[in-house]
Amino acid sequence: MIIRRRLRAGVCVLLATLAAWLGTALPAAADEPTGTPSPKVELVLDVSGSMRARDIDGQSRMAAAKRAFNDVLDAVPEEVQLGIRTLGADYPGDDRKTGCKDTKQLYPVGPLDRTEAKTAVATLAPTGWTPIGPALLGAADDLEGGEGTRRIVLITDGEDTCGPLDPCEVARDIAARGVHLVIDTLGLVPDAKIRQQLTCIAEATGGTYTAITHTDELSGRVKQLVDRAAEPVVTPVAAEGADRCSAAPVLKAGLYTDREKFGEHRWYRVDVLPGQELRASVSVAADRAVNNDYGVLLRALTVHGREIVRGSEAGTGRTDVISSGLRYPKAGQDGTDDEEPTPEAVCLQVGNSFSAPASVKTSPGLPVELTIDVVDAPDEAGDVAAFGLGRGWWLLGVLVLTGLVAGLLAGWISRWRVAVWRTN
Repeated sequence: MIIRRRLRAGVCVLLATLAAWLGTALPAAADEPTGTPSPKVELVLDVSGSMRARDIDGQSRMAAAKRAFNDVLDAVPEEVQLGIRTLGADYPGDDRKTGCKDTKQLYPVGPLDRTEAKTAVATLAPTGWTPIGPALLGAADDLEGGEGTRRIVLITDGEDTCGPLDPCEVARDIAARGVHLVIDTLGLVPDAKIRQQLTCIAEATGGTYTAITHTDELSGRVKQLVDRAAEPVVTPVAAEGADRCSAAPVLKAGLYTDREKFGEHRWYRVDVLPGQELRASVSVAADRAVNNDYGVLLRALTVHGREIVRGSEAGTGRTDVISSGLRYPKAGQDGTDDEEPTPEAVCLQVGNSFSAPASVKTSPGLPVELTIDVVDAPDEAGDVAAFGLGRGWWLLGVLVLTGLVAGLLAGWISRWRVAVWRTN
């Protein structure tokens, strides 16, 4: 009986302790932030005079855009901070200088009040010019700050009317900031010149261009792009390569972006411990017109003179992105376990052989994306693994030995059968 009483008392004390712990721990956990940065999206809407045209499902382009915006605002994920910017919404006059400044933020980027945002969109009427370049610059400023993904969705029916500020060059300058801001473009008019400009804007930042001819297509595509912003992605870190290894930035495992001039070589460094393997890959995007016959080179070089070179070329065809990669395993360190492992500095050189026609601007440079990973090396890490055989050499040896034994056994059985036949 005494034992049972003590057991009951112990169980009660344990349950009371758990209840008290849960009562204090659970509210605290609920109040803690998730730590996931909120994605940001800004919808940039063309409100120029040409949006009066009635060629989308029997209604004006402006009416189709408003209907699509209402559908999109109803479906925006809670975690997305959304804003709206207009271009050509206020100035109806003929003064080019004034008309090309006509862009403003209609609804600030932040937590969405759907009723307020819809009310703001409902007041819009087709008015003025088409300053796409200034609108993109304004949208990029609206999305500054924070660590989440950033996306601009441009909806327009016309070509920029505010040159010489080329919106494609503006998009390249935005991409060169290294903040990984993506611009998607939607064209409401199937015009070849407009398509070319909007495609160039999108490709400069890794975005997409979509031609729109129906209201439902516009609603569906904008919803898709807003939802895509909420999807978890790895945000690249801006890195600036050097002209020599000794001055190169030291990179850890991760995804990095840089800009490289035509025909330039840039250096980066990675520390690799004994028993680890460096895996690196690089992609260079042709975000503008370039001459044929170009390539990318990735080279790993150590202080001990070991060198691994990998490259890829486009030949005479057109490839928007060209990539290459390599693996560098570092053998384990000899000595006792008490010794501190000494890392080896591996210099990574990224080079390209791009050239451009005389009419194409070469600045900013071409976008470069560099992926670095450092993992545990295979047990047989060494020169053999570095040049492609890896851990498969033993399998080759087993196959050779198996073939040899099988051949000897087959020959012995054949001789034995012949001997038996002759005896009989």
